[in-house]
Amino acid sequence: PGIFSGMVEPFIGILGDVWQRRKLVLLGGVFFAVALGLTAFSRNFEILLLSFVIFYPSSGAFVSLSQATLMDSDPDRHEQNMARWTFSGSLGVVFGPLALAAFVLTGIGWRGGYAFTALAALALIAFSRKYSFRGDPIAETQKDSNIAKALLTGFKDAYYSLRRKDVLKWLVLLEFSDLMLDILLGFLALYLVDVVGVTPAQAGLGVGVWLTVGLIGDFLLIPLLERVRGLDYLRISVVVELVLFPVFLLVPSYWIKIFLLGILGLFNAGWYSILKGNLYSSLPGQSGTVMALNNLSGLVSTLIPLGIGFLAQRYGLSTAMWALMLGPLALLVGITGKIGRVGARNGRHGDSDS
Repeated sequence: PGIFSGMVEPFIGILGDVWQRRKLVLLGGVFFAVALGLTAFSRNFEILLLSFVIFYPSSGAFVSLSQATLMDSDPDRHEQNMARWTFSGSLGVVFGPLALAAFVLTGIGWRGGYAFTALAALALIAFSRKYSFRGDPIAETQKDSNIAKALLTGFKDAYYSLRRKDVLKWLVLLEFSDLMLDILLGFLALYLVDVVGVTPAQAGLGVGVWLTVGLIGDFLLIPLLERVRGLDYLRISVVVELVLFPVFLLVPSYWIKIFLLGILGLFNAGWYSILKGNLYSSLPGQSGTVMALNNLSGLVSTLIPLGIGFLAQRYGLSTAMWALMLGPLALLVGITGKIGRVGARNGRHGDSDS
């Protein structure tokens, strides 16, 4: 699914800039619901695999293009609107497992949970049909015969955008920031059980603290960005992470680790919102292109967990966890360095300051 999506989603993102974005989002929502339904009623591996092959790119059209449209709705508030978007996602991360537990406890099961979510997606699509998409770059009267030409132009613009130093900078920093976000989360329970030596239940508590405090941090970031420039806050939070993460790895006490985990989760809460907001700001009016470029860079970043796993297998997980320090180190270098004004080769792109 990830490989297939990596090939398809760049086309979806570019089409979102040069064609009828509203149709792409709603059609993506239909396939999103179909994929959830297939998962709910799958009885063999082949159907389950097919459901996720459909789900990945349809999620890109339904969810990622919706994010891009939100960014287009107010080009002067990319960081603030990304903070709101990320908080809504954090709500799903925290309450999704609780909803799954409720489905299991009531006897509905995970299949019933997927079926319910498919119906909820269909209801959301029906609700969304009556809204126009502010910032949709192409009028609804656009003829289908122009799609191929428009798509080719869109990919040329994306290529020139990728050559800009400011755009490349935000893409790279986004991927490095994930070391202290989703990648740390992916290894956290394993680290607590295999290295710290706690029970799976205690490891679950650690993951719960990380997610809950992250939710609080995402919520607090919304009013904070109304008063403080995002990059100024980011510089402070990166220094905090650089100081506390080594302490987290070195301290032997489980409860002190849990306490430090909470602080780490609080201070890295705004990383994705601020960096992604600045990426959108570097390409005004090309939010679909941002989605395409972010998807391409994400293909490279999928190798990072494999690399950490290789280090863990060879040198131990306690040693491999130190590699995550590359995340805040890269951010510290990236946001304190200066990138000059870099123009694009064609007239669509304005100059951008880092």
